Amino acid sequence: MGQFMSKRNELAPGVFPHVHFSTNGEGPPMYSSHHFDSGSLQQDGNLQIPPTIVISDEDSSGVSECRGSRMELRRPSFYSTIDLVPQLEHYVSTLPRQQARSRPSLEALRRAFEVYFLEKNEESPDPPGKGPVRFGWVTGVMVRCMLNIWGVILFLRLSWITSQAGILLTWVIILMSVTVTSVTALSVSAIATNGRVISGGAYFMISRSLGPEIGGPIGVVFSFANALACALNTVGFAEVVRDLLQEFGVIMVDSINDVRIVGVITVTVLLLISLAGMEWESKTQILFFIVIIVSFSNYLVGTFLPPTPEKKAQGIFGYRSEIFLANLKPDWRGAESNFFQMFAIFFPSAIGILSGANISGDLKDPASAIPKGTLTAIFCTAVSYLVISATVASCVVRDASGNISDVLTGNSTDGCVGLACNLGWNFTECIQSQSCGYGLANNLKVLGQVSGFYYLITAGVFAASLSSALGFLVSAPKVFQCLCRDKIYPYIGFFAKGYGKNDEPLRAYLLCYIIAVAFILIAELNTIAALISNFFLCSYSLINFSCFHASITNSPGWRPSFHYYSKWTALFGAVISVVLMFLFTWWAALTTFCIIFFLFGYVNYNKPKVNWGSSVQAGTYNMALSYSVSLSGVEDHVKNFRQVPQYLITLLKKVRSFYTPFTADSLRVGARNLLQASGLGKLKPNTLVLGFKANWKESSPESTEDYINTIYDTFDSNYCLCILRMMDGLDISDQFDFEGESKEEIRSDETTGSTSNSWPLFFICRLSLVLLSEGLTLLVPYLLTRRKRWHSCKVRVFIVGDEQNMEEGRDEMMALLKRFRLDFNDVIVMTDSEKRPQAKNLSRFVDSVAPFRLYDEQQEGVSVQGVRQSAPWKISDKEFEAFKLKSERKVRLNEIIRRNSQHTALVLVSLPVPHSDCPSALYMAWLDALTCGLHCPAVLIRGNQQNVLTFYCQ
Repeated sequence: MGQFMSKRNELAPGVFPHVHFSTNGEGPPMYSSHHFDSGSLQQDGNLQIPPTIVISDEDSSGVSECRGSRMELRRPSFYSTIDLVPQLEHYVSTLPRQQARSRPSLEALRRAFEVYFLEKNEESPDPPGKGPVRFGWVTGVMVRCMLNIWGVILFLRLSWITSQAGILLTWVIILMSVTVTSVTALSVSAIATNGRVISGGAYFMISRSLGPEIGGPIGVVFSFANALACALNTVGFAEVVRDLLQEFGVIMVDSINDVRIVGVITVTVLLLISLAGMEWESKTQILFFIVIIVSFSNYLVGTFLPPTPEKKAQGIFGYRSEIFLANLKPDWRGAESNFFQMFAIFFPSAIGILSGANISGDLKDPASAIPKGTLTAIFCTAVSYLVISATVASCVVRDASGNISDVLTGNSTDGCVGLACNLGWNFTECIQSQSCGYGLANNLKVLGQVSGFYYLITAGVFAASLSSALGFLVSAPKVFQCLCRDKIYPYIGFFAKGYGKNDEPLRAYLLCYIIAVAFILIAELNTIAALISNFFLCSYSLINFSCFHASITNSPGWRPSFHYYSKWTALFGAVISVVLMFLFTWWAALTTFCIIFFLFGYVNYNKPKVNWGSSVQAGTYNMALSYSVSLSGVEDHVKNFRQVPQYLITLLKKVRSFYTPFTADSLRVGARNLLQASGLGKLKPNTLVLGFKANWKESSPESTEDYINTIYDTFDSNYCLCILRMMDGLDISDQFDFEGESKEEIRSDETTGSTSNSWPLFFICRLSLVLLSEGLTLLVPYLLTRRKRWHSCKVRVFIVGDEQNMEEGRDEMMALLKRFRLDFNDVIVMTDSEKRPQAKNLSRFVDSVAPFRLYDEQQEGVSVQGVRQSAPWKISDKEFEAFKLKSERKVRLNEIIRRNSQHTALVLVSLPVPHSDCPSALYMAWLDALTCGLHCPAVLIRGNQQNVLTFYCQ
């Protein structure tokens, strides 16, 4: 068994398909497919008929005739006797500024035997040439995140933080930072895999999850934070260059201004690299990555080399247990030195986790690349931080003079202060005078001194700082460009324009450059680091809250393909990020929140005209529904007369709903009134649920006609339809006291829009069967599996196909389900659906419609048209022959369903399109043939030709 793959006919520009269904008394029905050239429809006022391609129902292989020539074709898409599976082209329209292939309307499907012209896709093909640069998860995410995490803090501050906090607390700081970033990375992975992330990184994810009110402010703050991070790493690089120049006796102005001069020149060069395009920027980052790996290797090799007397004078003694034990505990120095101060200084070294997500528009597959690349980068960099902090604190003492003459000449250590006394060195003088220039606590270049070759570490510092600065310089404009294009704030649309094949935000690059230069002029690394920590923590908090809110609202659109996250860990990440903001720098935290609230108030006041299907909308709906239900139990009071009392009932499946008795002359009249009047505002239902009319053979033909017309009215009202069939029936109305009301009364569930004279039940299932043709048939079983009783259910998807394309079709269907984030168990292709049904089953179907047949040859002396007008449910011989192939397909599908549903608890089948020319008795026989003989509940389901699935984030 395999999967069905629809191969639509390729039409030349200006050519439209025309399908006509024709029958005659001499043979079986024939499908005629014409191709009309729009330019030749009318010439000289006459209709020009093009060549005809005829496809016979008897020849399902699709052999066609075209003016004497024969060619092989498939049956035209939605006029086939079997519905088509969901097509990706129909879902491109879910993204703004994208043009999609037109979806046939229900009216077109129901009038399959009339002439219809499909809307032509006017989208011009992409011009030939080299496409935009796209990156995989290694170069696009992992390497980029690792480079941004391995910033200036690693080489210039980690050893100093270790001397202050000790190895144990330094590891606590590292692990706490990793915890926050890992939880955030899990939330980012969940959001990134909940549809395709186009561009804008963290801003795009937050705004599409929480709406523009939250997304807009965080977009501004996050863009600004990336610009500050660029300045931070540029200042770190400039400090190293200044110190290097001072070693050679070169001073331009003074120590502070030298940092400013070098920083401005450096960020200008980085801007030029960014303006050259993402391809050049990526190649530069790879070079930086190689340099850092070489410098790490150089450092680790140096820790094992025997120290020279010069290194020992600088406090470097190689691996010593006494040094390791002495450096385990903290040694706070300075009035402001404490745990959280060290945490605040270190934390910016972990902020690069969103570097890959920020360029999501330049990734080949963001949904796959962002989780793999981000989590791998966090793990690798966390290990490197732990290893470097432990190794450097095992080799170097906190204080050393650097004077080679301070070596102890004898065994006496009287009056000697410090750990070095036991290692043969006396640094007492500099320790007591607090003038030591070397050691963990005094020298920021310890890693270079420990390494095998000093200047390789210098090269590593250059690479780490420059790569991080370049990464943030690229990220900030990308995020800001997406924010500007959403038109949430005024006067920033100027920066939305992109240039080149990669849509580079050149104007936003210049803005980010100006901001970075302004903060480079501060030239104080620790001050900038404290500001950046608050901005990024605020972003992390909102990212985690986005994941938590989307999970807690239980929106149908929230179905990330990344499952290794929890709403409670996301909530923890959101709370701990806010707590850390105030623990780091309380005034900066208050400033950040004031900015956020101001920007939030502006957006909330202006209410931009955007609709991204955010979780806030889902939460608003849930709250409105919950409050409405809670009011149902409130007794009426004269002071609150304006409240309309409702009656709350609880059915067997513990679902709360509104129950309103409704009296009508017939099922159709009552259902039509309910379709028009039920619901209130956005609480209006969109799906009608009907019970299956099991007694259609015994009941009056008028009641069957009334039932089928109810189905027609449902689709005419643009509602979805579900028909539930229970083989043993499901009339439990005798368990309820209706106070004299008739059992045939129509009952309405205003919450779900169900109308039925039977009550649906739910079961604990082990296996579900889905025979699909559209998105709603896929969405409903997914929603069922989100309920507790159905959570362990395995869902199988059955589609039709052929032997030749079975594997190819199955793989494409699995890829489609993956893009829709529907975690189903298996896809099975039915390759034998074209076979004729068994004779006994076909005979049973013919016998079921025999009482409703209008035998033309037996109507001697009686007008057939007159009989049809008085009995429209009757089936003429021509109609019976015209729909013969469809009837056989329904019987054959029932055989397949019964064969594959022996251990199934629920079967969902796409409801056949109710053609307007199909007699009601024949259509009712189709529904009966599809679902008869099943031991489990069966649901016939069809949507209203509107998208219910999307593989985008909005």
